[in-house]
Amino acid sequence: MSLMVVAVVLTALVFDFTNGFHDTANAMATSIATEALRPRTAVVLAGVLNLVGAFLSVKVAMTISSGLVDESRITPQVIFGGLVGAVLWNLVTWLVGLPSSSSHALFGGLIGATWIVSGAGAINFSTVVGKVLVPLALSPVVAGLVALTATAVVYRLATRGGRRADTRGFRAAQVVSASMVALAHGTNDAQKTMGVITLTLITVGLLPLGAAPPLWVIALCGVAIAAGTAMGGWRIIRTLGKGITDIESPQGFAAETASTAVILTSAHLGFALSTTQVTSGAVLGSAAGRRGGVVRWGVAGRMAVAWLLTLPAAALVGAAAAAAAASGTAGTVLVAAVLVVAAGVIHGLSRRRPVTAETVNDAPPARPLAAAHAAA
Repeated sequence: MSLMVVAVVLTALVFDFTNGFHDTANAMATSIATEALRPRTAVVLAGVLNLVGAFLSVKVAMTISSGLVDESRITPQVIFGGLVGAVLWNLVTWLVGLPSSSSHALFGGLIGATWIVSGAGAINFSTVVGKVLVPLALSPVVAGLVALTATAVVYRLATRGGRRADTRGFRAAQVVSASMVALAHGTNDAQKTMGVITLTLITVGLLPLGAAPPLWVIALCGVAIAAGTAMGGWRIIRTLGKGITDIESPQGFAAETASTAVILTSAHLGFALSTTQVTSGAVLGSAAGRRGGVVRWGVAGRMAVAWLLTLPAAALVGAAAAAAAASGTAGTVLVAAVLVVAAGVIHGLSRRRPVTAETVNDAPPARPLAAAHAAA
C-alpha cells in the first residue's frame, strides 16, 4: 500500500471522526434538551450504537464506491482533495454551531475534486441527482411531515395520565427512540467513509471494480465515527436541542422516531441522505405538530442557507486541494499542512466561547439584531 493511499485512509478516518462529533446532535440533542438523558451518558451511548450500526449494511458505501464517480478515472490525490474540503466544512460549521450535512460536504468535496482533475465526464450525474440531490430536497420535508403527524397523535393520546406522568413516560421512551436514531446514524453515515476508502483501494487496484468494503475498513470506520460521536459536539447539540424550538418529551420522542424511520428506510434503499437534514426537519415538524409550539425561523433559515452552501463550498475547497495534490508530493504536503493549521486555528477560536456538557442546555446567545429587538 503506497504512502498516498495511507494518507487518504488516515484523512478519511479524520473526516469520519469529525462526522461523529458534528452529528452527535442528530441522535441525542432532543433527549439532552428534555433531560431524558444526561449529556455525557447520551454521547457515549450514541458512540456505542454508531459502532454497532456501522456493521449493519454496506448499501450506501456501495453507492459511493461504485456509483458517484467513475472509479477508473480518478486517483487517490483526487479523493484526498475531496476529503480535505469535507473536513474543513465540518470544522467551520461546527465552530458556528450550524447543523449542516457532513454527507453533502463529502459529496461536494469529491465532486469538486473529480471535476477539476478528471473532468465532468468522470462524475455520474444521474447518481448524483437520484441518490444525493433528490434525497437532499425531500428528506427533511418527509421527516418533518412524519414528525408533525406523529407529534399530533402523541399529544392526542398522552392526555389520561397527567402531565407529570406523561413526561416521565416519554422521557423513558426517548431513551429507546434516541438509541434507534444513533443506531441508524451509524448505519448510514459510517458507510460514507467506508465507501471513500473502498473507492481509493479500487483506484489503485487493491480491490476489483464494484467491490464491497472489506471487514477491516468497516471496523475502522465504525470505531472512528463512534469515537467522534462520544466526544460530544456540544455546539451543534445546543443549536438543535435549544435553538430551533423548545422541545418537550412527547415531541422529542416523535421527532426521534420519525428520524429513525426515514434514515433506516434510506439506508435500505442505498440513498446517501443527510441524517442532519432528516433530524432537523423532524424537529421542525414536531414543533409544528405541537399546539402552541414555536419555531425560531431565524435559526432555521441560517441552517437552510448552510445546507444550500454545503455542496458548492466543499466542492470549491475540494477542487483547490485536489489540484494542488495532483501536482506532486510537494502539493500534497502543502494541502495537508494547510488542513492541520486551519484545524488548529478553528480549535483555538472555539476555546474563546466553549460549549460543554454542563452548558449545552443553556439557550444559545442571541444574535445582535435579535437582542436589539428584544430590548426594544
